[in-house]
Amino acid sequence: MIKKLFYLLIINTLLLSGGIIHAGELPPLEIAKKLQKTYEQTTSIVADFKQTSSIPMSRRQRKGSGSLVIQKPGLMRWDYRMPEEQVLVSDGTTISMYFAGNKQMIVMPAKDYLKSDITYAFFSGSGDILRDFEILPPEKTDLDPHFYQIKLIPQKNHPQVSSLTVSVDRESFLIKRLVIVDHFDSVTDLLFINLKVNEHKPADFFSFTPPPGTEIIRQ
Repeated sequence: MIKKLFYLLIINTLLLSGGIIHAGELPPLEIAKKLQKTYEQTTSIVADFKQTSSIPMSRRQRKGSGSLVIQKPGLMRWDYRMPEEQVLVSDGTTISMYFAGNKQMIVMPAKDYLKSDITYAFFSGSGDILRDFEILPPEKTDLDPHFYQIKLIPQKNHPQVSSLTVSVDRESFLIKRLVIVDHFDSVTDLLFINLKVNEHKPADFFSFTPPPGTEIIRQ
């Protein structure tokens, strides 16, 4: 579940598409501009999250939850508490992925993965929404009035991302929900709770020492 996040590319050019804009609503392009600016000016994000993953033709959903910290430059940590302990941590040089159920930790260079991790790219402002996506109005009509929503289509084809739907707080322009759909119509739905900005963690927070007996796999 967590590994899917690593390969999601923050991808290429945004265009304002048609659609009905109701009175008092911002056009999708303006929402995207404000969203990009917010994260370019933000130095760190701290949040709890809930994740639901589903696949077509199946009623079964995989659910997870935990906490997230993204801090410039290149620092990131996801701690999954449910359904089992998993830790993804980047110190800016390497990324370590710990899976308690498998008693394994995978270690690899951080550079390429930070570029391709969609959540890191959004929250760190390192991606360019206005360059990387086609911007569309959301498809659903029963949307939460507390949020702006936009749909993003990658300009360049990517094997694991078909579309994104982003829910943005109307006051802070922080992302509160991110729905990722792949080319098989599998859906990863991330809800962010207790969001805080510019609360920095010390450098040693972005390291992880696994329990004794853990197999270390270096790539």
